[in-house]
Amino acid sequence: MAPQISLWLTEQGGSFSVGPTIIPSPGRGEILVKIHSIGLNPDDWKLQECGLWIERYPTILGHEVAGTVEAVGEGVSHFVKGDRVFSATTAGTDNRKAAFQQYSIAPASLAVKLPANVSFDEAAGLSVGIATATIPLYTQPTIGLGYQSPWNGGRKKYKGQPIIVLGGSSCVGQYVIQFARLSGFSPIITTASPHNKTHLKSLGATYVIDRNLPFSAIAREISKLTAARIKLVFDAVSQDETQQGGYDLLAPGGRIIITLPSTIDEGYDDKQVIPVTGNFHIPENLALGTIVSQNLPALLASGDIRPVAVEVVPGGLNGIGPGLKRLKHNLVSAKKLVVHPWETA
Repeated sequence: MAPQISLWLTEQGGSFSVGPTIIPSPGRGEILVKIHSIGLNPDDWKLQECGLWIERYPTILGHEVAGTVEAVGEGVSHFVKGDRVFSATTAGTDNRKAAFQQYSIAPASLAVKLPANVSFDEAAGLSVGIATATIPLYTQPTIGLGYQSPWNGGRKKYKGQPIIVLGGSSCVGQYVIQFARLSGFSPIITTASPHNKTHLKSLGATYVIDRNLPFSAIAREISKLTAARIKLVFDAVSQDETQQGGYDLLAPGGRIIITLPSTIDEGYDDKQVIPVTGNFHIPENLALGTIVSQNLPALLASGDIRPVAVEVVPGGLNGIGPGLKRLKHNLVSAKKLVVHPWETA
């Protein structure tokens, strides 16, 4: 096959460099995606620095792509060349399936057809956030909490059950709010910077509390907003303070979902900590990922799920390094950074 341009990481903690690699051919059950937009994630800079899961160097990172189907592998009948799609990818283990390049392989079962009302840039920010939101809510115990999904008879089922979403303006937080709205949780109470209040309420948040308040003050505000016992917290921030603060908010028997390793000092009051890995590719999440992928086009086309706002980082693949530095230093708020690999100089 002809070469393509990829972004290579040569060593743990090293810098990125642009270089060629072969365009892969799709195998059975796979599609080859010509990438129009790549989504950047905090996990990308963390992998760059710590090397977790990376089997060998040089390697190609990146977790999210949107583009057009270039070729289909054996046994794939529901995609044809030219289809607009988006998909989560795998980074650090199989370069042919990574995102930071111009073409990538995706499993057909996890690729999603893109409705006409969603752009490639918007689609590049969907996969990881939606996986992280849906896996803990709708996967059966012991992986998740086993709530009935809104696409399988659970729409508005949980009315009157409050949910606290810590970090509502993050990409994950915005999708949690939207799925919580579809599932009927109420009230939906979230924390965010005040300038994001109107946007988060448009997604379904009932109340937005200033995230800059001390957590003790956040807890007092929550107690004023609902008299119901707090049985569910989704901590999309998962720093030490939010993990412990969210855990302490819970009534006995409550559950907190966290997206980073736990630092919680757990008591003996029957509370449960649910860690989540927002990855549909791992075996225990594959079944839900297939179902979500089948239902997402309708949810997006109807506007039931709205993509996160995006900012295009200039420079193509050369813009990824600076973009990841912005994510590392928390210089991005309520939007997704994306790059266009074909703009690489």
